[in-house]
Amino acid sequence: MVLLALFYLFFPVIVIMMCLRFEKVNKIGAVFVCYVVGAVLGNSLNLPNGVPALQDTLSSASVAVALPLLLFSMDVRAWLKTAGKAILSMTGATIIIVAVAGLGSVIIADHVEESWKMAGLAISVYTGGTPNMAAIKTALDVDPTTYIIMHTYDTLISLVYIIFCITIAQKLLNRFLPRFEKLKDCISVNEDGETEDIHSYRNMLNAQVFKRLGIALILSFLILGTALGASGLFPKAYSTAITILLITSLGIGASFITKVRQIEKTYQLGMYFILIFCLVVGSMANIKDLIHINWILMSYISFCIFGTVVLHAIFCKIFKIDTDTFIITSISAICSPPFVPVVANALKNKQIILSGLTTGIIGYAIGNYLGISFAYIFKIIIG
Repeated sequence: MVLLALFYLFFPVIVIMMCLRFEKVNKIGAVFVCYVVGAVLGNSLNLPNGVPALQDTLSSASVAVALPLLLFSMDVRAWLKTAGKAILSMTGATIIIVAVAGLGSVIIADHVEESWKMAGLAISVYTGGTPNMAAIKTALDVDPTTYIIMHTYDTLISLVYIIFCITIAQKLLNRFLPRFEKLKDCISVNEDGETEDIHSYRNMLNAQVFKRLGIALILSFLILGTALGASGLFPKAYSTAITILLITSLGIGASFITKVRQIEKTYQLGMYFILIFCLVVGSMANIKDLIHINWILMSYISFCIFGTVVLHAIFCKIFKIDTDTFIITSISAICSPPFVPVVANALKNKQIILSGLTTGIIGYAIGNYLGISFAYIFKIIIG
């Protein structure tokens, strides 16, 4: 049991090193690799009886520790001064995904038990990203296999959308939306900027960086402890959801402290804990349940992604938001920030990277609120 726990905690280091060294592994992505390795581990070995308890503990704890670290580097006030159109575009996308995911959950309610939880997952991941989806999985007690199936389908369908965005999207949408007007004086993103790109893990073991990360990690644990203590004041049925929301709120609050926000690599450290989560959850899934396609969930994810994209494009047309801003905020929301630099490069527009990264990080901040609150709203609607 101890060896398994150590494997869960430290195997992501090997994955990161492989991504740094091998370009093909890097293209596959550390998150996907951890899911696959976890699934192989869980379905090929006869794990001891006490493993489920260990898996539940690690999966919940890793997300809880990761969330504040992911939020520490966010600078809300600075970004609000520079990205009006991006904010408007993100706002439209957020409203639309809530409506589309909710409508979809009502449609599939007769075929899927607790379809309101699917709405919570979809809203969280398409406003924020994997960390939010992981948090909502914990907060709403979503079945691990259902979570893995939804994440798998999301990965496949999102890949189709990414290919569209880096190939013909700009040329096609320029006929429908205004063209992006490049600015002479534009804030650019430093090569060492906080992104999910695997290469930004470099130099994390630098003595000075490592020391400050230790302080950030302690602060994250303090936030977790405070949230757990405060959640005990609420009914047990809602304690987990309250804990996640309190962690998110305290993480955002800490980001307003300049010294906290300037600690290097907190975002990457947070993503490391997310890799632990992916590895653990992957090992909890029964691979036999993934062999046969669940057409209802596949259709639901497709409906959420493409329904949101179409309505979001119409929204941008009405409010005269340019093509590049639409594409980058859409990618940031639906596919998460790691793909922002890739798509911006394909669009030959470095000026939109900041908007894409920042809307993605803000999406991480609001995704938990929206996913949890609207999940319970749709639960009431569906009955």
